[in-house]
Amino acid sequence: MTADPLVRAPVSPPVSDDGHLVEMRNIRVSFGGVHAVDGVSIDLRPGEVVGLVGGNGAGKSTLMKVLSGAQVPDSGQILIGGKVASIHNPRDARLYGIECIYQTLALADNLHAPANVFLGRELTARGGVLDDPAMEDSTRKLMKRLNPRFRNFKSAVASLSGGQRQSVAIARAIQFNASILIMDEPTAALGPAETAQVRDLVRQLKDEGLGIFLISHDIHDVFDLSDRIGVMHQGEIVGVVNRADVTTDQVLAMIILGKKPEDVTKEELAALHA
Repeated sequence: MTADPLVRAPVSPPVSDDGHLVEMRNIRVSFGGVHAVDGVSIDLRPGEVVGLVGGNGAGKSTLMKVLSGAQVPDSGQILIGGKVASIHNPRDARLYGIECIYQTLALADNLHAPANVFLGRELTARGGVLDDPAMEDSTRKLMKRLNPRFRNFKSAVASLSGGQRQSVAIARAIQFNASILIMDEPTAALGPAETAQVRDLVRQLKDEGLGIFLISHDIHDVFDLSDRIGVMHQGEIVGVVNRADVTTDQVLAMIILGKKPEDVTKEELAALHA
């Protein structure tokens, strides 16, 4: 039995000799003399979730815009699978298997799930007409793997729940061979059940070998999903820590004080709850 060419199999991402999927080295971005990102280096491995946290204006979104091609850095390098990548726009990023799922999801609300999954990359049949049956069949098979409870293939996505909309956005990203996902606040404004659903999706993608940068203000999301946590403060990287080695208070201190855990005093930790 031959594989269906329209159904995306779990990825085999490019990996460097030392096991890295992505390496961002000494990235700098300035706006009018303000260093939004100031010499930041961070990496990502296959099957890993790296949480990226920091206060408003810390630079985490700008850093991820560099990786997604939405922002060209002033200096620095990006390596994908150990090789220098040339990323100047989102199209370049997609060629390297990088997809970004923004908080807004960027879905076409008036279209159903299959039309959104193939938006801008529609399948056509003979005569150039849209091959709607093929796109629906492919979307159904992909959703069966991602979210077996998804049933609303004919409904406009505007009528779907937040968790279902996230499923559609994720399906669109991985349908076209993404191996690197940037997820921006994936559980924002979701209820407990929908949040649990999205967290399950993230874990499944991780199990399939994707590398995920997770931008979030929700410290519970970060600790629940991340293997490592990168903390940014005023454009700089305070540190990247193993989630299992730190407490939420220590990460909050990194976010607020801009200090590594070993440099934070007991008094400073206590003051966070004052």
